Amino acid sequence: MAKQEQVSAGQAQERDVVVDGTNQIAGRLCSHVAKLLINGSRVSIVNSENIMLSGSRDLVIREYREFLEIASITNPKFGPFHPRRPDTMITKMVRGMLPKNKPSGQTSLKRLRTYLGVPNELRSKKKIQFDDAKIRKPAPYYVTLGDLGRTVGWHE
Repeated sequence: MAKQEQVSAGQAQERDVVVDGTNQIAGRLCSHVAKLLINGSRVSIVNSENIMLSGSRDLVIREYREFLEIASITNPKFGPFHPRRPDTMITKMVRGMLPKNKPSGQTSLKRLRTYLGVPNELRSKKKIQFDDAKIRKPAPYYVTLGDLGRTVGWHE
């Protein structure tokens, strides 16, 4: 079993970084991951279904359902398409923190991989977690991305 390490902001300087998303707050985790990607690292986020969103469960789910109702006024099949899987949700969150219209942001996003659970090729690698992204309250104060996804239509 791979060792898990706690790092503070700015300490992860390796080329290949595996980030464990368990009990990490989504926004803070994404900002650290975006910074690593801009600096040239390859980042893999594992256990993306265990990443937390802060807020009451009902409020988070209601806001996300309202977000899902946004569609094209002429024809909804033209998009925008909203993610329901936790790994694609976290990819879209990181994309929002990158300069996606610049070439540097586009190449940065190509270096990001997100996974549900831990794939076999990453089991032996050292996983890191960010200290300031850890949850500070008990887990019932948060909603996991997996729970949110299952509620809004993700079928595992």
